[in-house]
Amino acid sequence: AGSDVANILTTATKTPCGQYYIVNGTKKWITNGTFSDFFVTAVRTGGPGIGGISLLLIERSAGVETSPIKTSYSPAAGTAYITFENVKVPVSNLLGQENRGFQCIMANFNHERWVICVAGCRSNRLVIDECLKWANQRLVFGKSLMNQPVVRAKLAKMISNNEACQSWLENITYQMKVLSHKDQNTYLAGPIALAKYQITRTMSLVMDDAVQIFGGRAISAGGMGQIVERISRAHKFSAILGGSEEVMADLGVRQSMRLFPQEARL
Repeated sequence: AGSDVANILTTATKTPCGQYYIVNGTKKWITNGTFSDFFVTAVRTGGPGIGGISLLLIERSAGVETSPIKTSYSPAAGTAYITFENVKVPVSNLLGQENRGFQCIMANFNHERWVICVAGCRSNRLVIDECLKWANQRLVFGKSLMNQPVVRAKLAKMISNNEACQSWLENITYQMKVLSHKDQNTYLAGPIALAKYQITRTMSLVMDDAVQIFGGRAISAGGMGQIVERISRAHKFSAILGGSEEVMADLGVRQSMRLFPQEARL
């Protein structure tokens, strides 16, 4: 289902005795799936939409098969394609209430997206640091890259964009510490979604300029440009995981409109 969480297709049907669920379906791009022994799995136990989703803890057992998916990041993530074929799961493995699993999934999204924001800002800062050092030491046309106005302009754009993201992230982090979980869901879901959108957009901008500054070293595995090469190859993960950029942007605006006074006029 990807970003369309409400329309998952994997099913869990109770046995006539009511003691087990029989799970059938597939899951794709599951981080750590290759070597996991247990899977927290969203399944459809009821009708269509969010009202028919439950969460089950499924143990690796008969009927559970995993196969690795090669990604542009690394096999260390254990990204997997998982198949559930007539998997027998005790009803005691139900997490929360039946048909109330969507609420559990949503409760985790703010924190997942916050983690992605933190990783994005930190990756940007690391890349900018590499660029500053490289521009200071790399000699071109008899002088360092840092003496080229076009390179300084790139660095200025990279630094200012990421510092703005960092400030926004620290503001949201403070609110996450002082607001109740209920208030976080009400007031922070939109800002966190928009922050994730802005930070992952900034990552693309930073990586584009970083590759230009490093030149050939940014597209070579190993060597002085290896950090830029690795992050440039994998930075789009953050723009997809936890909700795509397009979904985050739309969610942020829709959340704002929920509290927008309908009588407001120019």
